[in-house]
Amino acid sequence: MKAYNAKDIRNIAIAGHSGRGKTTLAEAMLYLAKATDRLGRVADGNTVLDYDAEEKRRKASISTAMAGFEWNNTKINILDTPGLFDFAGGVAEGIRAAEAAVIVLASGSGIDVGAEKAYKAADKRGIAKIFAVSRCDAENADFGKTLDALKEEYGAPICPVVVHVSGTTYVDFSTGKAYEYSNGKASEVAVPDDAAIADMQAAFTEAVASADEELMEKFFMEEPLTPDEIAKGLKAGILNGDIYPVYACSGYNTDAVDLLLNGIVASAPDATHAAEGDVKVDENGPVAAICFKTIDDRFGKMSFFKVISGKLSGAVPAYNSRTDSQEKIGKMLFLKGEKQEDATEIVAGDIGIVTKLDSFKTGDTLCPPKSDLTLAGVNYPAPCLSMAIRAKKKGEEDKVAAGLNRIINEDPTVSFTTNVETHEQVVSALGEQHLDAIVTKLKNKFNVEVELSVPKVAYRETISKTASVQGRHKKQSGGSGQFGDVWIRFEPLQGEGFEFADEVVGGAVPRNFIPSVEKGLRNAILKGPLAGCPVVGIRAVLYDGSSHPVDSNDMAFQTAARIAFKNGMAQAGPKLLEPYGLLKAYMPGDNLGDIMGDVTKRRGRVLGMGQSEEDPKMQELTAEVPMGEMGDFATVLRSVTIGRGYFSFEFDHYETAPENVAQKVIEEAKADAEDE
Repeated sequence: MKAYNAKDIRNIAIAGHSGRGKTTLAEAMLYLAKATDRLGRVADGNTVLDYDAEEKRRKASISTAMAGFEWNNTKINILDTPGLFDFAGGVAEGIRAAEAAVIVLASGSGIDVGAEKAYKAADKRGIAKIFAVSRCDAENADFGKTLDALKEEYGAPICPVVVHVSGTTYVDFSTGKAYEYSNGKASEVAVPDDAAIADMQAAFTEAVASADEELMEKFFMEEPLTPDEIAKGLKAGILNGDIYPVYACSGYNTDAVDLLLNGIVASAPDATHAAEGDVKVDENGPVAAICFKTIDDRFGKMSFFKVISGKLSGAVPAYNSRTDSQEKIGKMLFLKGEKQEDATEIVAGDIGIVTKLDSFKTGDTLCPPKSDLTLAGVNYPAPCLSMAIRAKKKGEEDKVAAGLNRIINEDPTVSFTTNVETHEQVVSALGEQHLDAIVTKLKNKFNVEVELSVPKVAYRETISKTASVQGRHKKQSGGSGQFGDVWIRFEPLQGEGFEFADEVVGGAVPRNFIPSVEKGLRNAILKGPLAGCPVVGIRAVLYDGSSHPVDSNDMAFQTAARIAFKNGMAQAGPKLLEPYGLLKAYMPGDNLGDIMGDVTKRRGRVLGMGQSEEDPKMQELTAEVPMGEMGDFATVLRSVTIGRGYFSFEFDHYETAPENVAQKVIEEAKADAEDE
């Protein structure tokens, strides 16, 4: 493919709800542009963009795929993003690299949740929004219904550009022409004399005219706009965000997809609009590029870069501002799905791949050496569903960790930690399907099989009253013996810490052994008597004791302290503490009652509710909820809100566990101890 200047490049993210035909539309674009010689079908598993084995199995996209092709002397880079909510990280990547989002809807449907999310993501990034109403060939197609839904949701900016009349007939208001399609071929026909078409054309003309004062004046004077004026107004309106163009089409049989491509070339923002802050789009300027996606598999590492300024080539050092390290740029590629095309350079405005850059990860900036330039990263959603992960075969824990770290390189919406208290490896993701895909990747790509289970909760233990006890350790079995004797008062302490104090007088416990007593206690509180959990909120006061001039030593007094701790906990009213988190859940107002009821069932306490400041269409619910009750909350929230809801949940404090909860935890701890 020849080199293109930024003004002749269009970077387009294709986004929307799952199952609405995004990949099918992308395949139609590639086929019409002769970038592929066959029209791939998702159902047949032979599309250019859903090339991963897991995508073929699911018959759905699970990661963003890229393909570049030429149309009307313009290079179009399409980024086909997943529609499944569990793989929303791909949407974040595509939106980061694009200057426009093509949001796909199905003719006859309303505004899907996936379309809403894609719109919000594009709006947050400040890029152009284009709506493609596909599946106009379907039996229940109703372009007018979907257009009305768009108008109701987004109002005046909605501008019909290509509309579906009936059957295979489409009208393109940008050119004033109508077309009949047959076997993918268009024939020009007369524009239907239809009142509904006339109304839509009037709405188009008004939207275009509103983008320019001179055009608006002509519109009010009822003077017709010239083709050049229409093109100028449409392009300006899309760029300024005053117009959201709507294109009817059918990706499955390619009807009117050529009109959408014409619209993208003529009206979508070109790559010169990728400028960020002080960084201008100039291929002769200092190099600046953002790594917006990474593939890290057995074939090696590929870093996807959107170049904002300068050009990437073998002569340019790859300096990473985050790591303050420099690497040599090696092989560069352009992608068409999984097919690779060697590139000699990647210029400002374009998207390409650099292989084997070890220090770069997604979100990193490539810039001139010793520069502190940092471009905006990728706005990934945070993982919200956690499960304990365990290798099926003993001894393969390192393989699990290595595989997950490679997966995280590719997908930062996955996190992986080892809980030092429960000794579990915990993987977190965006949902159940996401976790399932991780398990499958570990098996197929890294040859390790794992099992998932509900993670253990990090409980605590404490005391409820004061107890004064003796801890005496005496051992004599030939040779030197051991002797340590302490009296300790254990008291409840406000908070979750541990305090040690000594009130010893007269040298009852020699000063050099007092640190030994403290050390013994600090080791003892790591495992409480109820469920083996760390003990917190306790103050230990050493106030008396005795020693032996020969047999007393450091270990003897550590042991005496541990004995005192065991005796003291039994008398000081031990109780189990469970962790509570602060929940902030967001949902449509219609779902507030259901979610509030669900939180209450989880023993949560609602602290407040009201309109979200970030999104006025959403309600915010704040509550304190036991962390042990939150296992499937992400799944429930998504189900109740049909995917619109989201939440954050962070540890806040510990509280005394109810008797039934405490008893269950204690019994499980005893059973685990017996198994060991």
